[in-house]
Parts: sequence; structure tokens; C-alpha cells
Amino acid sequence: MPLAESVFDYEARLAACARGERAALRDLYVQEGPRLLGVAKRLVRDTALAEDIVHEAFIKIWHGAAGFDPARGSARGWMFSVTRHLALNQLRKQSRETPFSEEHETAASDEVVDVHSARIHRCLEQLEPQRRSCILHAYVDGYSHAQISARLGTPLGTVKAWIKRSLNALRECMG
Repeated sequence: MPLAESVFDYEARLAACARGERAALRDLYVQEGPRLLGVAKRLVRDTALAEDIVHEAFIKIWHGAAGFDPARGSARGWMFSVTRHLALNQLRKQSRETPFSEEHETAASDEVVDVHSARIHRCLEQLEPQRRSCILHAYVDGYSHAQISARLGTPLGTVKAWIKRSLNALRECMG
């Protein structure tokens, strides 16, 4: 059973991972594994693949714990970012590896995807450039809100508000 988030010290567990304490990694897995799996499943839409991504994410978390910098964002956010990056990389890899036999089967669905893609692009174009940039950094590049804030030189609260409002605008536009 995951511990309450207000009690769970993510930074301390990452520091313990950096010292080689396996129990800390187990604690992180128990606390966030199900949510990280949910993130991966939403992105790749395949349970088995999402499980592989979360497994790889925890390997990266274990090996990269010493490099975690709390000045750049929260430990929990960093874990989500690692998982999101892996899932997005998997999606990019899949889009480049479409086998020839599947090309014929997906020709009709490609037309639907093209229409949907055109709608998304049209809706994105309606956003102000800075807000569109925030959305693209978050959902295409996989950046955390803190990373976007630093990259754009914009306050974190502003970035969060822009993303929230922009997502609402995109939902409305996509109807």
C-alpha cells in the first residue's frame, strides 16, 4: 500500500538509491509504480509495453539517482519525466519501424489519422505562440513544468496555468 504523499520523502529515497540502498528503490516502486504505469499506458496504449517502460524507468532511476538535482525540480516529477521520456522515445521508435506488411493494413486508418492530425495542428495554431510552445515541450519533448519554465524563462506558476488553459482550449477545439 503506497504511503501518503505528504509523508513519503522522494528525495531521501533517491539519495538512498544513489548510495546503493535497494530498499529505497523498492519503496519508490511501491509508492509510484502504479501511477508511472498509468502514465506509460496512456502514452503507448499497450499494457505489456508500458510495463517494460516502467521497468526500464526504474533501472534508469536507480542508475541516475546520484545525478538527480532537487534545484531543477521535484524528485517525484523527475521520476515521471524519466518514464515519460522513455514512453515518448518508444513511440518515436515505433513510428520509424512500421513493417512493410502493416503498411497495406493501415492505409485506410492513415487517412483517419491524417484528418485527426490536421485538426490537432489547426487547434494548436490557434494557441498563442508561448502557450503552444509549452504544450509541445510538455507533450512532445516530455519536459517537466520546471524544465519548461527554465527553458522559456517564465515563472513556473505561469507555465502551469498556460498548459492547463491550453489543454482546455485544445479539448474544446477538438470537440
